[in-house]
Amino acid sequence: MGIQPHNGSPRLIQRAYKFRCYPTPAQQRALACHFGAARWVWNFGLNARSKAWRRRTESRSGVDISRLLTTLKRTHRHAWLKATPATVLTQALRDQDRAFSNFFAGRARYPRFKKRGHAQAIRFQLDQRQVHRAYRPGYLTLPGLGEIKLRWSRTPGGIPKMVTLRRSATGKYFVTFMCEEVAPGVGPAAYAAVGIDLGLRDLVVTSRGDRALAPRHYRDDLRRLKRQQRALARKRKGSARWQRQRRRVALTHERIANRRTHTLHQITRRLIDDNQVIGVEDLNVRGMLSNHHLALSIADAAWTELRRQLTYKAAWGGREVVVIDRWAPTSKTCSGCGHRMTAMPLSMRHWSCPACGATHDRDVNAAINIQRLATGGRPECQARGGRTIPCGDAAPAVLAPAACEARINPAPDAAERTAVTG
Repeated sequence: MGIQPHNGSPRLIQRAYKFRCYPTPAQQRALACHFGAARWVWNFGLNARSKAWRRRTESRSGVDISRLLTTLKRTHRHAWLKATPATVLTQALRDQDRAFSNFFAGRARYPRFKKRGHAQAIRFQLDQRQVHRAYRPGYLTLPGLGEIKLRWSRTPGGIPKMVTLRRSATGKYFVTFMCEEVAPGVGPAAYAAVGIDLGLRDLVVTSRGDRALAPRHYRDDLRRLKRQQRALARKRKGSARWQRQRRRVALTHERIANRRTHTLHQITRRLIDDNQVIGVEDLNVRGMLSNHHLALSIADAAWTELRRQLTYKAAWGGREVVVIDRWAPTSKTCSGCGHRMTAMPLSMRHWSCPACGATHDRDVNAAINIQRLATGGRPECQARGGRTIPCGDAAPAVLAPAACEARINPAPDAAERTAVTG
């Protein structure tokens, strides 16, 4: 989700929408054919590209596979591909090109073959000459499907060019598309800045002393999930009862994901609405997951998703998110006098500064130091700086707190602020 620069004109953003849809039985059969065709094209292209490289050290692109696909459609054996809109097959090859680009850039592993029975997704390209007829209240018109019933929970602020239709592992259908529209207005912030410290017991602790307890959605449903997975293992794979039990397992995973996403949206929206500048620490989540004792709790907390939501919501609302260097000693530095402790184990949740005698809560003290570093800070903290995530496409700029001036006023006391609730 990006945002475009503006010169006095309204800011334009790209906003994604997701709606539940209810295809008719005939449309579900047509969608099953489209899913199968797109999956076959993906596997055919991946196999052709892999063989070309192994046998002849030849690199083939999606355009080459698309030309071969056009030839195959003329044969009697593959004439069934004509029943699927050409744009659906073309988009599958474009997705494969992007998957290979991510692999060569080191962002993902080698693309894999797709299997039946998993979540399926295809993309439709809308004709911009007839796009004004694409949707009406309660319905959306897609190529090759006609009008499909939708539950419009909100009205899009723009006109989409591409529509993704997805069938989840639970058998539900969703449509997703992106529109370019004017950024939603956000009122003035109640506070100048806040620093947040992320944790496992308290998901968010702010520099004003507010706390949001970690909901632990996965752990709450872990007993139910284990029971359902054991029941799935007892059934013959592929049978009707196995399919029903597999859907129950998928529904439990979907419930956990929906509850976690809802909680994160509540917390991030509150933080964005109340603060102009938000400081957050840069955490090495992937490295932390190697700790097998805490990996489950870290994954359940979803720190990366929380930071992602803060970033794009700040861009929409004209706020600023500042990411502090992960090596900054925010927990070991006294927020009162700047004295740095030599060692501080994780079991020490409260400590007293030997220099000034102040008593600190470990998480609140870290959040205060994060807030000061995010706003230019105080040189006596002796902590390394962070980097600013701009509200646009520009590269992040290095922020050295010792060389910066304080740009905003300090935050009010904790008594003047209500608690952040999930």
